[in-house]
Amino acid sequence: MSSKVFCRPVAVLAARIKTLLTCASPRAFTVSVVSIALCSDGVLHASSAQSAAPQAVGGSTLPAVTVTADAPKPRARPRANPVRRAGRGAPANERAKLQAEATPTAARPGALPRTYAGGQVARGGQVGLLGNKDFMDTPFNITSYTAKKIEDQQAVTVADVVSNDPSVRFTGQTGGILDSFFIRGFPIGEGNVGEIAFHGVYGVAPNYRVFTDYVERIEIVKGPTALLYGMAPNSSVGGTINIVPKRAGDVDLTRVTTDYASNTQLGTHLDVSRRFGENREFGIRVNGSYHNGDTPLDNQSREAHVGSAAFDYRGEKFRASLDFIDQEEKFDAPTRPFLVATGVAVPTAPVGRRNVTQSWEFAKVHDNSLLARAEYDVTDAVTVFANVGGGRTQVDRLFGTPTILNAAGNTTSTPGRAKFDIERNVADAGVRARIETGAISHAVSLQGSYYMDEVARGLVNGTPVLSNIYAPIARPQQFVAAPATVPRLSDTELTGIALADTMSVLQERLQLTVGVRQQGVRSNNYNTTTGAVSSAYDQTAFTPMVGVVVKPWSNVSLYANYIEGLSKGDTAPTTAANQGEVLAPYLSKQKEAGIKVDFGTLATTISLFEITKPSGQTGAGNVFRADQEQRNRGVEFTVFGEVQPGIRVLGGVTLIDAELTKTSTLANLGKTPIGVPEVQANLSAEWDTPFAPGLTLVANTIYTGHQYLNGANTQVVPAWTRLDLGARYTTRINNRPVTVRALVQNVFDTNYWAGVASFSALAQGSPRTLLLSMSTDF
Repeated sequence: MSSKVFCRPVAVLAARIKTLLTCASPRAFTVSVVSIALCSDGVLHASSAQSAAPQAVGGSTLPAVTVTADAPKPRARPRANPVRRAGRGAPANERAKLQAEATPTAARPGALPRTYAGGQVARGGQVGLLGNKDFMDTPFNITSYTAKKIEDQQAVTVADVVSNDPSVRFTGQTGGILDSFFIRGFPIGEGNVGEIAFHGVYGVAPNYRVFTDYVERIEIVKGPTALLYGMAPNSSVGGTINIVPKRAGDVDLTRVTTDYASNTQLGTHLDVSRRFGENREFGIRVNGSYHNGDTPLDNQSREAHVGSAAFDYRGEKFRASLDFIDQEEKFDAPTRPFLVATGVAVPTAPVGRRNVTQSWEFAKVHDNSLLARAEYDVTDAVTVFANVGGGRTQVDRLFGTPTILNAAGNTTSTPGRAKFDIERNVADAGVRARIETGAISHAVSLQGSYYMDEVARGLVNGTPVLSNIYAPIARPQQFVAAPATVPRLSDTELTGIALADTMSVLQERLQLTVGVRQQGVRSNNYNTTTGAVSSAYDQTAFTPMVGVVVKPWSNVSLYANYIEGLSKGDTAPTTAANQGEVLAPYLSKQKEAGIKVDFGTLATTISLFEITKPSGQTGAGNVFRADQEQRNRGVEFTVFGEVQPGIRVLGGVTLIDAELTKTSTLANLGKTPIGVPEVQANLSAEWDTPFAPGLTLVANTIYTGHQYLNGANTQVVPAWTRLDLGARYTTRINNRPVTVRALVQNVFDTNYWAGVASFSALAQGSPRTLLLSMSTDF
């Protein structure tokens, strides 16, 4: 008798056993089960006598059980498909479930990497051009947060989730329309074109805020990623955030979630998933939500609706998908970042609920996104793929950006009525192949890519408004007319050809990845009055990458990489002697080395990195040159998984030594760059209580060291710590699975400045906020 280990979701395993026992013509089978354990990934593991049971979270070892069916009847001719033969007497949808489960999820072409112990993160993620890779086989520091983590945290946008990473800090505003970040001390997403990738492609995800309704995984690859993803639309180099959209699963899903957020934000979210066809090869996943009510901030209300549909087909050799997103978010009195006048010390942070934005100021952002994907297995070793899609963002807003004038907290702001129309189009195609040359295995990827964006803006300014951050003053409403036209402001084209080869020997104990991308950058800026081109840019650059992974033991990976990032070079200003000169693209360079250890249910990564990023400035002879440089050196420690059954941890510490190593402003030489803390730390812990089955207690703490608001380091933003506490309870009501979640953010209602953008803008920290939700599966 052969020995097998079955790893299946509990419901699917039960359905399979039932199908096998009740089918019209069952095959004879004998299963000797010595242990059954419910593991942390929600999977039931059954092991035969010759195999060891996996590490269990909550389960038991059972006495040997043998189940034997009737002997098989002779067959004249066996069928070619053994999976369909096993369930021949079952309905078509049951046979499809058997076929899907016959191959573990991680092994199905195009499937996501498996979740790690604890279920909060995955074992790997999509590494751009290189495709899906296990974290132990990747020469980078990567983290992939799962749908379970997103749901349990009650995350509204991607920003809520990535803030769990000690190398990431949110620099946008609570109650604002823009989510922006620092990764390894460099800004991401601060412009008018989004920099979050969607299924590995820029230009598709909503532009300013990406909601979690349609997100299955949130992946972070730290460091420059020009070879892997191409040049970022706004030239970011600190890392890449990629979202993986939801897909219809093997088991049908109908989930309704109702939620509440203080002060009176109420909402409902519907998530429906189905598969169809003889082999359930067609799938559809639909998500829709609506939220409305007052936020914890003074005078602010928010209304948002999100709708998404994901269609997919998965055949034996051909796979395709189509994603569509429509979302709209409206704010009354949206928050804005604060500028601080030159020579004024950063004032003490106001009470988190205070909002200097006038009640009559507003913002409305509407996004549409579409992405079509296809891939075909030419042979077992060669796959071709292609993507085409884009997005459109329309903004109508009336608000200003306040400047703090003095230590008393007085502010001035000029509301502007603006309309934006931002269009993005993307396309790429390529091939991935596996080749054997003697003892060396090659995984080769070749890709050509195209990205285009066009930004149009109309603006009409109002009159200045005076207020105060500690005691906001209500001012008479200004009726600022909407701009009559929305003229083109800029357009950009990014083109690239990339080639990478991962060579491995000794059963992948030694892996070497080399690659190069040729990146073209073309952009135009326009005079919004005449429509004429005011400046143009057309440059090309090559960005290489080398990465190595060495596994001295199966659970230990030593890795190192050299990779470059690409940013669009500046154009010399009119005040420079070389006005109008276009600088070549800036090449950021990263050197990184680290060690990853997988203890089975707990994993850790330690990374050392150095990133240098040049930029332009006017120097000697009044000539504008690329002779300014920022260098960030750092150490990262991250941990995730289960310390022991029922206790999960997620977090780490990042230490960054950031310095301006080149600058023509001698007073700033050696200073710390704007917005980069020396210390960042996160720790999240969950405990499944033994005294109340189904009850989990949650604690999350985040620490950010002091930062500087200006290059001279004279304006200091204090360090801060925030504590969140929560709980969730899983049970069954009317025989339906129900999960109730509660979370209090900023338990002590601490007042703090949460972050600093690269353009010297302060973000106000969020006040104490209560989140409640209940999810029911039907």
